[in-house]
Amino acid sequence: MAGSNDAVIRIGTRGSLLATTQAGTIRDQLIERGHRAELIIISTAGDRSDKPIAEIGVGVFTAALREAIADGRVDMAVHSYKDLPTASDERFTIAAIPPREDARDALVARDGLVLGELPAGSVIGTSSVRRAAQLKALGLGLEIRPLRGNLDTRLNRVSSGDLDAIVVARAGLARLGRLGDVTETLEPVQMLPAPAQGALAVECRAGDTELVALLGELDDPDTRVAVTAERTLLAELEAGCSAPVGAIAEVVESIDDDGRVFDELSLRACVAAADGSDVIRASGIGTPGRSAELGLSVAAELFELGAREVMSVQGSVGTAEDGAERE
Repeated sequence: MAGSNDAVIRIGTRGSLLATTQAGTIRDQLIERGHRAELIIISTAGDRSDKPIAEIGVGVFTAALREAIADGRVDMAVHSYKDLPTASDERFTIAAIPPREDARDALVARDGLVLGELPAGSVIGTSSVRRAAQLKALGLGLEIRPLRGNLDTRLNRVSSGDLDAIVVARAGLARLGRLGDVTETLEPVQMLPAPAQGALAVECRAGDTELVALLGELDDPDTRVAVTAERTLLAELEAGCSAPVGAIAEVVESIDDDGRVFDELSLRACVAAADGSDVIRASGIGTPGRSAELGLSVAAELFELGAREVMSVQGSVGTAEDGAERE
């Protein structure tokens, strides 16, 4: 990136409506700070293929964006953080993690129904193994079917009567102004979201120190430590984005015996058998400055409770965590 406000910062993004909307918020924030910025659409293997994500591989929606940064076609990229592989790439740095949208999943059901009101045998669409596993584990007698397509396509499956309901990330609906379609926001006690759900990763070349510093102004420390805990847990479980792992971390205020207020980081996580036969849960509390350690400790507890065995159970429905969702 040139060292002048006159240089245009080229922001790589997928071409979907949700992706360009997300990247557009970063572009607008840069412009508000006096910088010139524009979106550059990058086609990815995930966008070009109709195969299940599990078949075409983890990172299919982000690899092309990263290569565009590496070869200089763009200066930076905006990812849905949960789409990024957990393995780090030394060529790049996550320069900013902006304030997170609501991380929870959302139900969109016919007739304004909530999950507990859907009769046994109702057909729910999701392409996420994590969501399917947790839905099955609730024991509501629901039929889970694979769901693909952009967000409008998914919503239309309900309004057309083809499905009784779908479960999608609330954050995507919020960013597209479609929260009015939500019939229930699913609390973590019902369904833990995917690690980093609702968070954006603003990435650039590690050596571009000027841009790293500039983008750092968009960083939200609370979101960063929460996502770090969740992603560390996911990496420790050696689980890709298709694994039925849920996690949510939050910075919360606590009070000590002397009445002093201080911040703590809480982390709740689960591993679910893909067929819904078992769900194991663990949680922990730590300091925000040691978020990675908290992720490791909760992952260790999940292992002690049998995470390896639970993750080995195969399910019949669902292909991958649908963070990208071909919006």
